[in-house]
Amino acid sequence: MVNILRTPDDIKVLCQGANTDAVAELKLNGDKLELYITANGSKPTFIVLRWNHKTVEPTRIMGDKWERGYSDMGWHSLNGELFMPWYFFGSNGRDTVGCGVMTGCNSFVSFQQDASGVTAWVDVRCGAMGVELQGRTLHACTFVCKEYKDTKEFTAAVDFCKVMCPNPLLPKEPVYGSNNWYYAYGKSSYEKIMTDAKLIAELAGQNKNKPFMVIDDGWQPNSCDGPWVANEAYGDMKKVADDFKALGVKPGIWFRPLLDKEARDNHPEWLIARPDEKGLDPSNPEVKEYLRDILRRIKGWGYELVKHDFSTFDMFGDFGYSLNGMITIKKNWAFFDKTKTSAEIVLDFYRLIREELKDVVIIGCNTVSHLAAGLVEIQRTGDDTSGKRWSRTRALGINSLAFRMCQNNAFYKVDADCVGVLRQYIDWKLNKQWLDILSKSGSPLFVSLQPEAVTEEMKKDLIEAFSRNSIQTDVAEPLDWTWNNTPQTWLINGEVTEYDFIMDSYPDLLTFNTQPFWDPFTV
Repeated sequence: MVNILRTPDDIKVLCQGANTDAVAELKLNGDKLELYITANGSKPTFIVLRWNHKTVEPTRIMGDKWERGYSDMGWHSLNGELFMPWYFFGSNGRDTVGCGVMTGCNSFVSFQQDASGVTAWVDVRCGAMGVELQGRTLHACTFVCKEYKDTKEFTAAVDFCKVMCPNPLLPKEPVYGSNNWYYAYGKSSYEKIMTDAKLIAELAGQNKNKPFMVIDDGWQPNSCDGPWVANEAYGDMKKVADDFKALGVKPGIWFRPLLDKEARDNHPEWLIARPDEKGLDPSNPEVKEYLRDILRRIKGWGYELVKHDFSTFDMFGDFGYSLNGMITIKKNWAFFDKTKTSAEIVLDFYRLIREELKDVVIIGCNTVSHLAAGLVEIQRTGDDTSGKRWSRTRALGINSLAFRMCQNNAFYKVDADCVGVLRQYIDWKLNKQWLDILSKSGSPLFVSLQPEAVTEEMKKDLIEAFSRNSIQTDVAEPLDWTWNNTPQTWLINGEVTEYDFIMDSYPDLLTFNTQPFWDPFTV
């Protein structure tokens, strides 16, 4: 199997313009290979490393994604055009090897494996431009590699994730509960959210560990946009949090930190320097102070969980399904602080949120997985599931649960997203299976329940699922994941469980890159 813990057969330093003085240095430190780069006048963009290795037997590979998955995670034949962010596994069906970089690195790293070797692309740009190190030596990343003899792929993947992240941040107690997005879709109010909270309190009434009620988009004046103050339908957000607690549920809230109409209108100089860009630049010191004020306000209201969303899109201009080897495909732009790499700026942004929220549980959504590890307790692993389209839930939820289950408890708790329940949409025989595997996965279970859609049969299933997930001691493993994009055979606490996520609900035609929320035959 391939081994990257050695001097590469080729190494190149690419710069914006000519490379006059940028130098890369590698240091082998035990079972780690550390990469550094120093530059004075040059502006490095990429460091490209190549390890030659001829593959002589059938081998399949699987890599990670920059942020969320978009129904696109899975095992593949060797493909040199396939970029695998952060890490990859290779398996010949008998032995497995893991190659990757340690979490929290100061660059964006992706790999390619072809029949003749492995290439690593280490992106040290600031936005789309070369970083201005100005004589600084940057510790770009630390490579790790481990071979597992006669070991199942999933067992190796779980262990290797722990190798890449020795210090994960996990919740003090299991997190589960409700999020109102997947039935309300932004149309809610104080009265409606209290009805939601009462239902969740009822379903988890006997559990020692109480559930969260997470308020999603729709509590602020502008849809999916700031300023992050309450609209008239919600009123006093501190009162909402206090009333949640009185009902026996923990208060949680969603927001989009880098999109804020009030800030855009008053401070256009705070925006990222791209044409028509609306996102705030998190490397700008004034933006940082603005964000601190928002976070202090939310924490002061008494919310015990904060889900922050859209920051990768707002920083880099695209969602993960549009990206391959590069985190941004926009041209000719840089962050306000041109002396730091994009990865350093992302890490500073996550650290700022962690510092201000302190003991508040953080869910990162559309956040960079390898950089969020150790700074968030929970990471959304895939794009949105749906309360309306089962094909979307199957393609996105089940796929991301299965292929990022190896990260659960190793990087953070993985959140494969909600069970959305609306009247006259998804048949319960399908959603019940999604509820079941989530509740038994050892990862957080969130539901999104339209109160009038919940039947007595559903209540029984939900009470049982909440009871089980409030403890999260189960261990789940996808058994058919090496050949099935949406695994249906799972090993749960040592027993094989078969699901049928298809039944009579066949996959839909796609109208975009991912499954739509709406019916493609009626738009």
